[in-house]
Amino acid sequence: MRKHLILFIVISIMFCATEIFAGGGGPPKNLIKGYILKVNPDRTMLFEKDNGEEVIIYLPKDMDIKDVPLNRKVLVSLKTVDHKITNEVKSISIMFIDLPASKVIALLIVGLIGGLLSGFIGSGGAFVLTPSMMSLGAPGAVAVASNMCHKFPKAMVGAYKRWKYGQADIKLGVVMAVSAIIGVQIGIKIQKYILHHWGNAGSNLYVSLMFVIVLVLVGGYVFYDAYKLAKGGKEAQTTKLAQALQRINLPPMIHFKQAGIRISAWFTIPVGVATGMLAATIAVGGFIGVPGIIYVIGASALVASATELVIAFCMGLWGSIQWGLSGLIDIRLTLLILAASLIGVQLGALGTTYVKDYTIKIVMGTVMLIVSISRGAKIPGYLAQLGLRAPLSPDTARILDAISFWSLVAALATAGIVITFFMVKGMIAAKREGT
Repeated sequence: MRKHLILFIVISIMFCATEIFAGGGGPPKNLIKGYILKVNPDRTMLFEKDNGEEVIIYLPKDMDIKDVPLNRKVLVSLKTVDHKITNEVKSISIMFIDLPASKVIALLIVGLIGGLLSGFIGSGGAFVLTPSMMSLGAPGAVAVASNMCHKFPKAMVGAYKRWKYGQADIKLGVVMAVSAIIGVQIGIKIQKYILHHWGNAGSNLYVSLMFVIVLVLVGGYVFYDAYKLAKGGKEAQTTKLAQALQRINLPPMIHFKQAGIRISAWFTIPVGVATGMLAATIAVGGFIGVPGIIYVIGASALVASATELVIAFCMGLWGSIQWGLSGLIDIRLTLLILAASLIGVQLGALGTTYVKDYTIKIVMGTVMLIVSISRGAKIPGYLAQLGLRAPLSPDTARILDAISFWSLVAALATAGIVITFFMVKGMIAAKREGT
């Protein structure tokens, strides 16, 4: 009876995800993709859509004709009046950035470190990958979509490695992935709503704000918790919240063998939905998923970081299909990051076999807080683009850009050095014990 009830819940949730939240594919109606072929003196522009249709759109007075990118693939957001789309341009963003050798190398390095983080803390490393792509010039929506596309094959490799080490709870991952798919659909709709009303500048602002809020709250708590554990020299204990939830007998109750817990399937749903929603909106779900599995469901940090990779694979595959239908994936960014991260994820997963539980939390919390500084420095510029504050002076803009760039470099360097250190140290210690 219990198995039939669980199957009914799974089918019902999947039906809701595909029916209630259907329509994930396709960009917002006021967002058109294509090429600006010609700009006339009267500020009209000849625009060729992806489907080959040519339309006339109008450049607003506050935009300089010299700044219009000709014959480049662009996202054009059109203004709406009384819920009706006009032909007047709200914003223009180049979709696919140029990739000189310097950017290719940067993307490979970022991918390698993102892979290390993915294998080590199970978050997918997206909280450094998405900001890195945006810092290199990719629009927020394109960075999110491309990042999600690279996530599922990398997560599959990481999940398999962690499963071989006896760390991943496949059953828990699959159960949570079902509700995460609903979250993905909700997140995609949120992104499209923002693109529809505020264009690419609004999307960039939203992504950055979400990064700062979630990274500071979650990263701060995780780091504080890890600091207490490290200082006390004790391994992590199940939280009081998780213990209380595990005592509530609300069918269907599921036993997760690898995680060593028994809990109602209904308590896994909020964590899964939040994970999927953030993954689709800002391409980051792991730093909600991993803490959620630890503090709400009650698994250890080691099992949580491994199990989240299973969730990341499922929702990454689903989200990639949805973003692919919207045409917002830059396959070049996806492949470059994926090529390097597939190496990093295996090294990161190897490193987890040599560290204590609290070490994973320290790395996760530290990098999150540093990355929040990088994204926070970009917020004033996005506010100025939307007319929500006075334009930034050139000197202020340069200082904020420098803070954003170097704090991101610091986060990447911290992650790479710390994970590599613990991995090498553990391997040396293991070799000595074996001899």
